[in-house]
Amino acid sequence: MFEQLGLIGCGLMGGSFALAMKKAGLVKRVVGYSKSPSTTDRARQLGVIDVEAPSALLAVAGADIVLVAVPVAATEATLKAIRHLVTPNMLIMDVGSTKADVVQAARRALRDQVGSFVPAHPITGREVSGVEHADAELYTGRQVILTPIERTANTQLGTLPTQLSQAETVWNALGCRVSSMSPESHDAAFAAVSHLPHLLAFAMMNSITGQKDGDDFLSLAGPGFRDFTRIAASDPKVWRDILLSNREELLAQSRQFQQTLQNIEQAMQKNDAQALEDMITLASETRAHWRMGAQRSSKGR
Repeated sequence: MFEQLGLIGCGLMGGSFALAMKKAGLVKRVVGYSKSPSTTDRARQLGVIDVEAPSALLAVAGADIVLVAVPVAATEATLKAIRHLVTPNMLIMDVGSTKADVVQAARRALRDQVGSFVPAHPITGREVSGVEHADAELYTGRQVILTPIERTANTQLGTLPTQLSQAETVWNALGCRVSSMSPESHDAAFAAVSHLPHLLAFAMMNSITGQKDGDDFLSLAGPGFRDFTRIAASDPKVWRDILLSNREELLAQSRQFQQTLQNIEQAMQKNDAQALEDMITLASETRAHWRMGAQRSSKGR
């Protein structure tokens, strides 16, 4: 059990982590800080945190575990703000959706204390944000990808477990399926299966609403459109940062998608029913056999 969780960012992800830690009996006390004092106050009222901190630095004071749940673009500034109270025995994690940039930010900000940091990406979330939506079950049954840097993985503290071992234990105790990969491999994969789908959902909504009859079209949309565009309602600032921070991998995936879309369009233009059916069949069968969270192949690792 941890004595104190220092929570920086009391929104959906951070608040849900605090509630999950409390429910699992993994922490005695939660000290929280958010940029907006009203958010921190609301988190205390809801029982997400026990004590409000006036700054990120004071949220970390006395903590043995810290969660940084801020937009990825704010990671470096946040870590710099807490650097002077980071100890060798402290476990620090984030929940960002990109990892190569977060690792570089941590190296610059934490310097000699970077071994306390274990980058983490829980594969979960909702299209709503805010501490009011925090849920102790948000992480249950979900994948968590850890992207430890060499310093983290190799740091030994006498007979104490490494921070990586601690991180694995925490997420497992919250009912998650934990795996590890390099930051670069992580960003390439999630550009394809997370960031590109969000990009397409944003573009789809804007494409329709930008048309003269867009509102009329939307009034006729059904469950398929609802499911396809659900993630377009995601937090704009969070996703602005994600798309920009992983732009190289994402643009590569976008070009791949555009080529595939052109292949389908060409089959339609040529009235090539067989080619069109073959491409639809491939997509349909692949989707039918796909299972979320299935063990990934070791190819390329």
